[in-house]
Amino acid sequence: MAVSSTTLSAVKLALRITTTAYDSEISTLIDAALLDMGIAGVTNDDDTDALVLRAIITYCRLNFGQPDDYDRLKASYDEQKAQLGMATGYTAWGE
Repeated sequence: MAVSSTTLSAVKLALRITTTAYDSEISTLIDAALLDMGIAGVTNDDDTDALVLRAIITYCRLNFGQPDDYDRLKASYDEQKAQLGMATGYTAWGE
């Protein structure tokens, strides 16, 4: 998947990263977040959607480095993913 520069910038801002040294790793995490949400049934991968972008950011914060608040971030991401997986407009269940 091609990661948009807007999404990459938003994730880097959330991670407080200003260098381009980690762009490849962060892009891979963004792709992994979208694939993980897809496995959970989320078909809306529009990274300009605020809810999708927030889940991507949370996933990246959870998996980049060794965050002190891993358990909190994991619970938050899992909840966001579950809510997206049950929401109209984010899945193909009703189609």
